[in-house]
Amino acid sequence: MSVHGSARAASPAARVLLPLLVGAAVSVTLGVYANVHNPSGRAITTLGFSDVLHMKAWLTSVVAVLALVQVFSALRIFGHLGAGPTPHWVNVLHRTSGTAAVVVSLPVAFSCLWSLGFSTLNTRTTVHSLLGCLFYGAFVAKILALKLRRMPGWALPVLGGLVFAVIVGLWLTSALWFFRNVGTGY
Repeated sequence: MSVHGSARAASPAARVLLPLLVGAAVSVTLGVYANVHNPSGRAITTLGFSDVLHMKAWLTSVVAVLALVQVFSALRIFGHLGAGPTPHWVNVLHRTSGTAAVVVSLPVAFSCLWSLGFSTLNTRTTVHSLLGCLFYGAFVAKILALKLRRMPGWALPVLGGLVFAVIVGLWLTSALWFFRNVGTGY
């Protein structure tokens, strides 16, 4: 019997290992960069907001709303909301809102990485920095799990749930904190 013929198929849990390892590499790379990079301390852009902190708080809030759209559309796609077949527009909404969430998050992440770096000023900023790095790793892991064949049925909901939980944590440690302590800017 050949070596390939005797090899056992990877277990369902082992199939998730590749996306998790790639996602972890993304998270660690972002964290290392943010930690060793000498932060500029300057705003790169405000995208029309009064200042960079208001921009980041509001864009993070938009990402959080888009994450809610992701959760509800995923629940509909997987048959947990509504009866009958899922309308095509729900799938389109799910993909579009996910793409929009990542695109909207990019100016926030770039500003955080470039201007501020990895912050350990206090517990809130340390947790926020860790979650910021984890978000992109979790997102990459979810997308890889989506694209790879024969993923176990629990992989996408768990990875999607992780991405959602990280976004909620990011919003709580940034936008909500900011709005409560500084104000909305309007």
